[in-house]
Amino acid sequence: MRKTVICVLTCAMLGIASCNKFEQQPEERILLGDVFDPTDKEGVQAKAYLFGIYSFLPNGFNRITGDMLDAATDDAVSSSETSDIKLFTNGQLTAVNYPDNNWQNSYTIIRRANIFLQNISVVPIPENMIRRYKAEARFLRAFAYFELLKRYGGIPLLGDQVFELTDDLNIPRASYAECVDYIANECTAIKDDLPAASSALLTTTEYGRVTNEASLALKLRLYLYAASPLFNGGSISIDPQIKLLNGYPDKNNGRWTRVISIAEELIAKGYHKLPAGTGSTAYANIFTTKVNTDIIFAKQSANSTSLEANNAPVGYVAPAASNGRTSPTQNFVNAFPTETGLSYAGSTTDLTQYENRDPRLKAILFYNGVRWLSRPIETFEGGLDKPNKPFLNQTKTSYYLRKFLGDFTNSTTYANQSHNFPYFRYAEVLLSYAEALNEVGRTEDAVKQIILIRTRAGIKPGNNSRYGISEGIAQTAMRDLIKNERRIELAFEEHRFWDIRRWKDAGDIKNTLKGLVLHQSEATVTATEQMLAPFHFETKYYYMPLPYSETSKNTALIQNEGYY
Repeated sequence: MRKTVICVLTCAMLGIASCNKFEQQPEERILLGDVFDPTDKEGVQAKAYLFGIYSFLPNGFNRITGDMLDAATDDAVSSSETSDIKLFTNGQLTAVNYPDNNWQNSYTIIRRANIFLQNISVVPIPENMIRRYKAEARFLRAFAYFELLKRYGGIPLLGDQVFELTDDLNIPRASYAECVDYIANECTAIKDDLPAASSALLTTTEYGRVTNEASLALKLRLYLYAASPLFNGGSISIDPQIKLLNGYPDKNNGRWTRVISIAEELIAKGYHKLPAGTGSTAYANIFTTKVNTDIIFAKQSANSTSLEANNAPVGYVAPAASNGRTSPTQNFVNAFPTETGLSYAGSTTDLTQYENRDPRLKAILFYNGVRWLSRPIETFEGGLDKPNKPFLNQTKTSYYLRKFLGDFTNSTTYANQSHNFPYFRYAEVLLSYAEALNEVGRTEDAVKQIILIRTRAGIKPGNNSRYGISEGIAQTAMRDLIKNERRIELAFEEHRFWDIRRWKDAGDIKNTLKGLVLHQSEATVTATEQMLAPFHFETKYYYMPLPYSETSKNTALIQNEGYY
């Protein structure tokens, strides 16, 4: 980098239009001899480089110009009038206006992982440590490829190659099937070189590093998506070439058996499980306790008050001021069953609707009257948390997002809190397992997995101990129940956005999003339903557009249908 700076200064001093030695090789190449040092017996620099790759993993909290990705689904809308999250729902999503462009970030992980794999063997550390480090790098690379695959379909596979600026970078997209096989094979190849979650190798300071179970969880999600309607012979593409990029050309129900096999292997490991306890507090604690058996792999972050500041109700002043960025919909509230697991059949404008419901509702949502920072929340018109002041973000639905926040019910200000975004959870494993079991006709086995989830949620078993699930439930009804259970249990963990696509359900949302408008008269608060901005979904939105900045550079890339 010093040579680069000198070159720039020299060019400026001499008035030369260009400098031949400027950026002739990637910047990180200059540092490789320092990072992968044959004299570094502890491997300090190499380990730091590996941990640096972890830092490029996406942070799911408020990452789309300040908003949760779920604000582009039927579960929520942004409280902001200016957020780019609206591009997903207002019909303006293009290859240029794409707010979740993960391409560059993922290929940064892939390139750095390849550099690490190419050079780590020169560092004089024990062979078993090298194997573990390599396995971690390969996992991060595989995870990056999956993040690309779920967005775009097939993408260029680079193998172990580290490209130079002089190389031909016009690399075509691999087929969807080739990408699935590559990622799956990577997960299989590395799993035995990764420590088990229960291993003594995983000290407290190492929490957050990749484990054997994490590699299985990635493979499980990969196979779940691959077996789902959009990718399992259900591509919306017309062009035969693009069809191969966007999924399997044929439908094969046997692909669900791969999901079952991996889920059973992971469950049999025995370490990960649903934590003890039931109800809203037990559920909430999963996301504020840094180490627990539900979390398989999560983004490591320093304790902070960032989520409280971003998402809690807006009516508080410094040092507890919040921006209330997320407005959950009434549609999402309606998804919660009763405390006995039955569908809610009451009025959506009755403000007693929150009582005797699935306990997770109170762990996920703020609604009018809930106590927070030592006072009841006011989301009625003109209330403290919906003051209707110009240019102020405030709820559009009468709801705010509570999930992931610390318990500050009776506090007067916020304190630093653990906020590690969960990539993989054991609850997701059970839900994926249930979905696959149901799809192969083992519906009653699927019921058992949902009962585990509902038991931990605090739902009552009922007289028949089926937690609201009817006797002899049909496969179709069970499919809908599993979808709803995922919607609740995994809410705001960046699943809903992709689930409604892989199920090919997104087109059914249309213009149905609703919120409540509350009015207070003396001591009485009344509610009316209000339609929100239209949810505009086009068929092409089942796949994301390859960024224009990439297709303009790599002429071998084929754009997904409908985008230019």
